[in-house]
Amino acid sequence: MGITVAVAQLVIALSVFVVWVARLSNVEREFREYHLPDLVRNLVGATKIAAATLLVAGLWFPALVFPAAVTMGGLMLSAQYFHFKVRHSLVKYMPSFALLVLCVYVALSAYGVVI
Repeated sequence: MGITVAVAQLVIALSVFVVWVARLSNVEREFREYHLPDLVRNLVGATKIAAATLLVAGLWFPALVFPAAVTMGGLMLSAQYFHFKVRHSLVKYMPSFALLVLCVYVALSAYGVVI
């Protein structure tokens, strides 16, 4: 695994931890705006934190990286859909889009596709 992939894994994980722990009130507000129940928000949050943890653990156990990156990428793709659904400005799309791109990069690298 190259240093850029490791950095991408850490950026994804750190971003998720910051958003879902330090900025939870923003997440709660967005999920209300999407008309999604608290249970869905909690499941998404738990899944994202678990996948972020696996991305960090993947620095030592590479077999964890691909499923974690694919899971996180799917959640970021879902975030794109919901931003589009409620017609957010382009600025709101950018963080999840950037993380989606990083997830694709990490997943492809973990799968053995050289980028």
